[in-house]
Amino acid sequence: MNTTIGKRIRTYREEKGFSQEELAEKLHISRSTYQRIENGETNSWINHIEKICTSLEVNLDDILKPEEGYVQVNRENTSNENSSNNMIQNQTNHYHSSDKLIESFQDQIALLKEENQRLREENHLLKSQK
Repeated sequence: MNTTIGKRIRTYREEKGFSQEELAEKLHISRSTYQRIENGETNSWINHIEKICTSLEVNLDDILKPEEGYVQVNRENTSNENSSNNMIQNQTNHYHSSDKLIESFQDQIALLKEENQRLREENHLLKSQK
């Protein structure tokens, strides 16, 4: 599991002055489930990312951004003339993967918003027919 995302969520929660219980209530989940998100024990933050961002008033990019000073060394952990080129390539691949993940989440959020709007309209129509 990715503890970095959980740590970022915790940092933003603490900056806003929310307890774990308060944020869990906003997300409509149990405090223990929320605690597992912060501890990196689950990836269920994916299901709640939009509400997390809204509640904490942060952008998705703020939570998913690569770590500062992120450095990936080659597998042999040796130094050679290609080492720095490999490191740069690995970092570039990491950033591209992050961008694709963010785009995927943004697409999912957009689809969920559309579905939510459709269901609200359908619900309104059903209520008006009664």
